[in-house]
Amino acid sequence: MQDFTTYYESLNKPSWTPSTSLIGTMWTILYPIIFVVLFAVIGKAIRKDISWWVALPFVANILFNFTFTPVQFGLRNQLLALIVIIGIWVTIIWAMFVSWNTIRWAMYAYVPYLLWVSVAGVLQATIWWLNR
Repeated sequence: MQDFTTYYESLNKPSWTPSTSLIGTMWTILYPIIFVVLFAVIGKAIRKDISWWVALPFVANILFNFTFTPVQFGLRNQLLALIVIIGIWVTIIWAMFVSWNTIRWAMYAYVPYLLWVSVAGVLQATIWWLNR
């Protein structure tokens, strides 16, 4: 079985595809932000400072996020991986929207995440199209 990198490199990708090292660096920066926000939101929900409905998109987001790698590299299903990225993107927007009045700093913390997932979504759509 090919490893993740070998499989990813074998796919047809657009010329503007970020290097695997840049992709890794971006996630190394973003995951601590995502987890700090997630744990802060869950903590506020546990303390009843916010409703669990406010926490829901943050939890849904991390579930979608953790689903991407097994779908992309385990199932090797590019269309399903695109659908998962759309789920990630939607839950980021949803989380930003619900946090506006309750945890505004979380909304601002998610801006780089939203930007990177937007790029990743366009990249995934292009990869799916080129490899269909």
